[in-house]
Amino acid sequence: MKITTLKTRLTDVPFANPITTAIHNMRSVGCLLVYLETDVGLVGQSYIFTLNAVRLKAFDEMVRGFSHRIVGQDPHYVTAINSAIWSEINPTGYAGVTISALSALDTACWDLIGKSADRPLHHLFGACRDRIRTYASGGLWLSQNIDELVNEAATFLDQGFRAMKVRVGKADPREDFERVRAVREAVGPSIELLADANQALTPKQAIRLGRMLEELDIGWLEEPVSVHDLVGQAEVRNALDLTIASGETEWTRFGIRNTIEARAADVLMPDLQRIGGLTEMRRVAALAEAYSLPISTHIFTEHSLCIAGSAANCISVEHMPWYAPLFREEMKIVDGDIIIPVRPGTGFTFDEAAVTRFAIDH
Repeated sequence: MKITTLKTRLTDVPFANPITTAIHNMRSVGCLLVYLETDVGLVGQSYIFTLNAVRLKAFDEMVRGFSHRIVGQDPHYVTAINSAIWSEINPTGYAGVTISALSALDTACWDLIGKSADRPLHHLFGACRDRIRTYASGGLWLSQNIDELVNEAATFLDQGFRAMKVRVGKADPREDFERVRAVREAVGPSIELLADANQALTPKQAIRLGRMLEELDIGWLEEPVSVHDLVGQAEVRNALDLTIASGETEWTRFGIRNTIEARAADVLMPDLQRIGGLTEMRRVAALAEAYSLPISTHIFTEHSLCIAGSAANCISVEHMPWYAPLFREEMKIVDGDIIIPVRPGTGFTFDEAAVTRFAIDH
């Protein structure tokens, strides 16, 4: 099997309502869709994104810039392809647009490998499970009032979720506490409730808020401080009984290694786009396991399920519905778990009618 063509499509998927976190104002996700066509008729697919479709064309330019490393290659040699791109990006750097492009191409190669074998990727990687705990992450935003939070939490329960994440990071920690307490009272003690500060706090602020949230039985406090302050995050972790989750903003296994060595997190949250694709994600899972640390994959739910199904130390996946309109297949939730599909490759394929509907000009 040889890759004959690299194609891309630029899309912009709007949200029903604007979304706000402590550091983001979001109206849509702009997704660059990648297609690797082959001489046997199979097509490998993947995607990367930017919020509000900002600078999406830069992603497209970078992905297409590696066509000489992809076209004519057998995708089964994905590690060789990955290594060649890794060497080529040295002058540009190992973060940002370069690694995002590598991720898209690497993941599309793996999708082809699974489709060629007619097997789901978690089986090819060595499966350990067929379903994985998930939490609702597509709501409970900082921009919502308490009544909206309570109503949305009830909706998540009706959808089959048994865990959900609420955003924190208000200027007054007492306001965060009241918002989280309202959700806790609405869902009851048996539902796992997580909190995400989106890097908005100083270490002292995070420690104060964390101590307040501990009485609400919060499963973890996510990204309490700036990603650049691993020393401060370690201080937060040491000061609290709460589990600290982090790592979504780290690039490649080396960024995750920095978090591990700083002892800054109890749960690592690798992001498929920032990590650099499924090849690197598998390395990160193994690295974390060597330090007896669990992982919980960050967004990219559809394409991260194969990691969840093959990494024994993966404890959950984040259910983010942002990209669902682009796919033909739907994620299936049963009793708080996502069922890992047994369809070939990643198990998800683009709905071309939807792609056309969301397409934007190059």
